Amino acid sequence: MASTIKVDNVQNTPGTNTINKCGSAVTVGASGNTVSVAGNDIRSNAYKASDGGVIASQCGTTITLGASGDTVTLASGASQTGFGREGSVDWQTGSIKSATFTATSGEGYFCNTSGGAFTVNLPAGSAGAIVAVADYTRTFGTHNLTISPNGSEKIGGIAANAVLNVDGQSSTFVYVDSTEGWINVQETQTSQAGRAWIVATVSGACNTLTTSGDYKIAKFVGPGTFCVSTASSQTPENIVSYMVVAGGGNGGQVDGNNGGGAGGGGGYREVISPSAPYTGSPLNGYPAPGNLVTLTATAYPITVGGAASNSIFSTITSAGGGSGNSGSGGSGAGGAPTSTSAGSGNTPPTTPPQGQNGGTSIPHSGTPFPNRSGGGGGGAGGIGGNGSSGTGGSPGSTTPSEITGSGVNYSQGGKGSCGNTSSGPDIAAVNTGNGNGGKQTPAVTRNGSSGIVVIRYKYQN
Repeated sequence: MASTIKVDNVQNTPGTNTINKCGSAVTVGASGNTVSVAGNDIRSNAYKASDGGVIASQCGTTITLGASGDTVTLASGASQTGFGREGSVDWQTGSIKSATFTATSGEGYFCNTSGGAFTVNLPAGSAGAIVAVADYTRTFGTHNLTISPNGSEKIGGIAANAVLNVDGQSSTFVYVDSTEGWINVQETQTSQAGRAWIVATVSGACNTLTTSGDYKIAKFVGPGTFCVSTASSQTPENIVSYMVVAGGGNGGQVDGNNGGGAGGGGGYREVISPSAPYTGSPLNGYPAPGNLVTLTATAYPITVGGAASNSIFSTITSAGGGSGNSGSGGSGAGGAPTSTSAGSGNTPPTTPPQGQNGGTSIPHSGTPFPNRSGGGGGGAGGIGGNGSSGTGGSPGSTTPSEITGSGVNYSQGGKGSCGNTSSGPDIAAVNTGNGNGGKQTPAVTRNGSSGIVVIRYKYQN
C-alpha cells in the first residue's frame, strides 16, 4: 500500500512558505522567491492570467494567443518575424483621408479627393512594407491622388510620383528593394509604375483649359501664363503640340481713286507631336529641333499679338502680318497703288515658312479711274493675288487646324481694294490672325485680327 503524506503548508528551514494550499488554490514559493522547474519544462494546454483570461492555448496543432475580445500587442521595441501579412493591409475605415498625409506600412486608406487633389507620402522603404489606397468618392479622374515615394525611393523602378487619375481606382504598393522600390501589385484600373503626367494651369482673362479624351487643350486668346507644375516622367510626352498665330496685318488705305493693298495674315507656326496628335496643317514643324518645345516644371508667359503684332510661346515667335501697303511680316501685305511691289512673307524666315508673300498692285484702265488696284495680302497657306483692272487682289489662302477639337482656318490675307470700290471685304475675324482688306476713301482704320496660342498635351492614359 502506497504511503500518503497530507499537509497544507510546506516550509523551508527559515520558515518561509515553499508550497502552500488555501482552499482550491495552490501557491508555489513566496514573495521574492525564484521558482525553478527541472529541465525548464512546464506543460499545460492553457496558460491563463490571474483573472482567468486565456493568454495562450493549444488545441491539437493550433496555438491561439489571447481570447475573444482581447488585443494582442508587441512590447515597445520588440519585433516580430515569421508571421507575415500575406499581401493584405488593415483598412482604416474610421479615418477617411482628404488631405496630404504620410502612410504607415500595413495600412490601407480610403482617399476623398472631392474637395481637391492631394498627396499620399509613402513610408521609408523596407522589404515587405505594404500600403494600399482606394478612391472613396470616385473623383480621382477630376482631382488626382498623387503617390509620392519616400525621398529618393522609386515606384516601379522610376524615382518619380505615381498619379491615380481614374474614377474608382485603387492600388496596393509593396516595397521590394532599392532597385525597383515600391511595386504596384494590385490595381483596379491601370497599373502605376512611378508614372507622372503633365499637370498645368492657365491664367489670364478668357483663356481656357479644356479636356478632349486623354488630352488637355490650353487656349490663349489674350496674354496669360501657362504654368506647368509637373512634367511627364516619359520624356517624349513633354514635347507638346502647339499652334502660335500672330496678329494679322492692317488693311492699307489710299485717298483718291487708287485702291489700298491688303494686310497679310499673321505668322503661323505649328507642331503636331506624336504624343498629342490631331489633324493639323501641312506646316507641321515636327520633328525639326528648332520648332520643338519640351516642357519642364516652370511658368511660360504667353503673348497673343493684336493687329500686326507678334505672338510668343516659349522659344516660338510668330511674326505679325505685314500691313498694307507693301509691308513685310509673317505674311506680306498687298502692294501699294503707288508701287508694283508687294510685302515679303516669312519675315523673319522659319522652316517651314510661317507665311507667304503679298500680291502686287497693278494699273487698271478706264474712266474715271485710270489708277491702280491694291494687291491681296499673303496668307499662311498661299500668296495673295495681284490687283487687276477693276478688281483688288484676292486674299492669300488660310491654313486649317483641328488642334482645338474642330477645324478652324487661320492666317488668311486680306483682299485688295481697287479704285472703283470703297474697300475690300472685312475678313478679320477675332483670334484668327487674318489680315484685313485694303481701303480706298474715306480714311478709316482697318485693323487685322488678333492672334491665338493653343497648346495640346497628354495628361492621362
